[in-house]
Amino acid sequence: MRRLLFSILMMLSISIGTSQSNDIESLALQLAFQDQDSLKVDISLKLVESLYDINAYDRAFKYILASEKLCQKLDHKKGIANMAYYKALIYAQKNDYINAISGYEKSKQLFEGLKDTLGIAKVNNSIGLIEIKRGHFSKGMSFSHSAIRELEKRHLKAELNLAYSNLAQAYNSIGATDKAIEFYIKTLEVQESLNDEQAIYKTKSTLAELYASRKEHRKAIEIYENIIDNHSSNDSILGHIYPRISAEYLEFNDYEKASKYLNEAYAINTSKENKEDLLITLNNLGDLNLRQNKLSEADTHLTEARNAAETTTNEFELLKLYKLLKALDSTRNRFTKAFEWQRAYYELNAKLNEEKAIQKERLYKPLSHIEHEPHSLVENISTPEVVVSMLSESKENTERLKMSLYSVVGALVLVSIFLVFSYLKRNNNIKYTQELEEKNLSIALQNEAFSQQTKHLESVNNVKDKLFSIVSHDLRDSLSSINGFIDLLKDGSLSREEFDNLIPELSENANNASLLLFNLLNWSKSQMQSLDPKPTLFDVQEVFNSKIKLIEQRLENKGITLVNRSIKDFAYADKSMIEIVIQNLLANALKFCKKGDTITITNHINNGCCIISIADSGVGISKENLSKLFKESSFSTLGTDNEKGTGLGLSICKELIDLNHGKIWVESTPQIGSTFFVQLPKSQPV
Repeated sequence: MRRLLFSILMMLSISIGTSQSNDIESLALQLAFQDQDSLKVDISLKLVESLYDINAYDRAFKYILASEKLCQKLDHKKGIANMAYYKALIYAQKNDYINAISGYEKSKQLFEGLKDTLGIAKVNNSIGLIEIKRGHFSKGMSFSHSAIRELEKRHLKAELNLAYSNLAQAYNSIGATDKAIEFYIKTLEVQESLNDEQAIYKTKSTLAELYASRKEHRKAIEIYENIIDNHSSNDSILGHIYPRISAEYLEFNDYEKASKYLNEAYAINTSKENKEDLLITLNNLGDLNLRQNKLSEADTHLTEARNAAETTTNEFELLKLYKLLKALDSTRNRFTKAFEWQRAYYELNAKLNEEKAIQKERLYKPLSHIEHEPHSLVENISTPEVVVSMLSESKENTERLKMSLYSVVGALVLVSIFLVFSYLKRNNNIKYTQELEEKNLSIALQNEAFSQQTKHLESVNNVKDKLFSIVSHDLRDSLSSINGFIDLLKDGSLSREEFDNLIPELSENANNASLLLFNLLNWSKSQMQSLDPKPTLFDVQEVFNSKIKLIEQRLENKGITLVNRSIKDFAYADKSMIEIVIQNLLANALKFCKKGDTITITNHINNGCCIISIADSGVGISKENLSKLFKESSFSTLGTDNEKGTGLGLSICKELIDLNHGKIWVESTPQIGSTFFVQLPKSQPV
């Protein structure tokens, strides 16, 4: 059994070896049977290049070692330079930077001796890549820029792709966004000519993020949509792009598109192991719900985002999460928690700014200083020997040196003390500033809470004043009039005929008092925010019929005709609230009609909604007074028979209709009449 397994493994290894390209095997055969040494060098170089291109580094390294001996024997300088270059490339791939840099410098010297500008450019480009990778941006970018000029002359796309993309990454790393975009655009042009789809996607994605950072959201959206069109069936890419494009649509308050992309992103990213895309999705869902004042949904998503953030290292998204949590807790009056999130935001933001400053400092570090560091180190090492020789020459020189040394040490001590005190003072200032900022934030949050409480108390106080005003004037007048009639009846001062004549007026006062109390109750409830609609399907015609019965006697007394053209139709709303609205609108129509006028009631269906209208041929409403209707502040005028009102009826109607997802409006012409319209849904709104 073991022999069988061993045989299978051997066959697999042979098949893997023979699966390499025919060109490589052909070159290997040519090299094996070639007798001419100079041709062997050329074939070896082609073979090494081909093996490097397919990442067969170990095999390539064996050919390099063998070829180096042959090149040394023949004094083949170009061969030696190229072999040193490829050896350095392989060291770089294996993260052996010391040997890689040493190999690059050796090959560069040989290429310079040969005046091979292309070879020099390739080496400079490779040094640039490795230095940028190590974080030495200034040095690496200098080498890359010098290489690009020669590579562009020769239109070497593969090398230019590496040079452009690494320069773009370097500029991006130190926050030079404009330059990063410039080189990413150049990278994209080369990648599109090479038809490298994976590289094109990565470059486009990064470009879109850079445009977004510059607030050029339209450009970012255009690139993201292009990626989506080209990768519509790749869930991995869509899960990465959807949350980012949604953030761009949120910048334009396009909640519909943002919600669409976020829902799809959530479905994809919840099943992925990489939680970074999920964190971005949840942050944007929280942002979307906060903008729409959906606080419960925002709380749910941001809580889930906190869990996702524990397994990611994206500090910029963590910063955004802190900001959203602070906004959520502030909105919900949880000011202590909001303060904690604000402090976490400040601390992380300060850390990120410090890291960015260090990166910029690396970029602007003088190149000459970097290049001459090794020489300065040699000079420092040799200094003690010079001092010893000088001491042996003369005691006087020794004393001078001692005094100089003591002076330098003393100066260093003083400078150190000064620096320590400066550092401590700076830290105290920073600490004091942070404490001051925290206190200011706490005070601001407390002021916000006090402001909200003050507004609430003012609102309650206004409700109280309004109630007292109405009760002390309008309601008192109606009740006093009724009491006066009762006193006259008690005293026997009225004859039967006089009493019969006064009954309509007594009835009118009682109706006014009843409607006034009815409106006051509903208005005060709405002001105290205790109205809670309970929508159901109900027949609008039934409500009309029940309310018409209540005003039949008053219609007859004023000589007003009522035309009922209502039809059987259903609306989805709180029936009791709509009854209040219709009763108020009928009372208003009756109030402003005179003898001979007509009130017409209709209802019909329009665009899937139930439309109710109550029209009268009464005195109408002036343009000046039309703008005062439906306001929170009361507005009232006397009726045709000097009927009084509170001015609360229409404001109550407006609030009740809004609670039921409807609309109310009026059309009126003075001396011709008014028509009040109410639109209600016929089913539960989505």
